[in-house]
Amino acid sequence: MDAKAIKSVADFLIADFANEMKTTLRVFEAVPANHLDYRPDAKAKTGLGLLRHITLEDEWLLNSIVAGAFAPPPSDADTCGIMNPADAIAQYKARIPAALERVRAMSGENLSNTIDMFGMVKMPGVNFIALAVKHSVHHRGQLSTYLRAMGGTVPGIYGPSADTPK
Repeated sequence: MDAKAIKSVADFLIADFANEMKTTLRVFEAVPANHLDYRPDAKAKTGLGLLRHITLEDEWLLNSIVAGAFAPPPSDADTCGIMNPADAIAQYKARIPAALERVRAMSGENLSNTIDMFGMVKMPGVNFIALAVKHSVHHRGQLSTYLRAMGGTVPGIYGPSADTPK
């Protein structure tokens, strides 16, 4: 693909990510603050762990695209500043749109450059935008499956849920 086509694909993926952000925030808002230690299995992240993971790594992935390189992922320890859903919502609203705008400002030429993700995957930056969308949606889906077990309700994601008022 030429740079113009790459920029068109990137613009589509960025719009898709921006649309998914609204749904991610609805899921974050539905997380009960009193059961953040819930996890369905010992290998799974806790509810708080998923809030942190989505917020921190969505930004990290987007910033890595802009940088053209991957630094080590951010720590999701208690020192990250996210201790409850309200913290995650505030950080997500402050950081993710800004990171997405930095990606939006990139040229098609820059987005065509190959980025190496720790030797595991090498692909053009535009492909990493698609990966960032998938990463966010995947972990948001995990978190949405926790909501009822945590004592919450599931918001509409791609249509109404069983908990959506009729």
